[in-house]
Amino acid sequence: ISANPDLHFLVIVNPNSGPGASPLPDANYVREVARLNRYANVVTVGYIAINYCKKPLPEALEEVQTYATWADDYERTGLGVGGIFLDETPNLYSSEAVEYLTSLQHHIKGTPGLLGNRLVIQNPGTPPDAPLANIGPDLILTCEEPYSRYRSNEVQCRLRQLHYDRARCGYMIHSVPLEHLRPLVHELRHRAAYLFITEFFGEFYERFGPSSWTAMVEASQSERVEQ
Repeated sequence: ISANPDLHFLVIVNPNSGPGASPLPDANYVREVARLNRYANVVTVGYIAINYCKKPLPEALEEVQTYATWADDYERTGLGVGGIFLDETPNLYSSEAVEYLTSLQHHIKGTPGLLGNRLVIQNPGTPPDAPLANIGPDLILTCEEPYSRYRSNEVQCRLRQLHYDRARCGYMIHSVPLEHLRPLVHELRHRAAYLFITEFFGEFYERFGPSSWTAMVEASQSERVEQ
């Protein structure tokens, strides 16, 4: 991060499949989130899984509030997050989903304690139907797939049919053969503002690939597209 000050990093903070039951995370999270927040090119966001809008909305709102209270003593601790990463958002339209996501987004955007622009990130893992995207999240994870499936005709067809602006898109691709990693980053950086690319087949969100992390950062920087 410090070696690439012109590259923007979005860091998803996930203490326990969400903020956890305690008002504050453990000491490791307190220390490291505060450390990340000191970088001008980093935004930290808190993780919440909403189970495709099946999680009771009051529970999701309560988790948002827990993340917001982290910043109660921000000047002293540096602890806080700049938005919410909503995992398991639906990709198929329903009026109920629109109502749920709209309420949740309005709450996030209006919650004191969340830092900065209070980003709202949806992760359906595939391009959502237009009415869901039109709610207006700051970022949509339009592709979360293993490399082989990303290359499939089915996935490529949906990505073409439901195209969203690069500035609003993120891609998360795992199980990438190392020889394809750099070309893939060069390809996808024209499609999405944020990328996570790894050679790992499992536990890829708990660790960084020893080869993919360096390659991804270097490929993102070379002849870099301005964001």
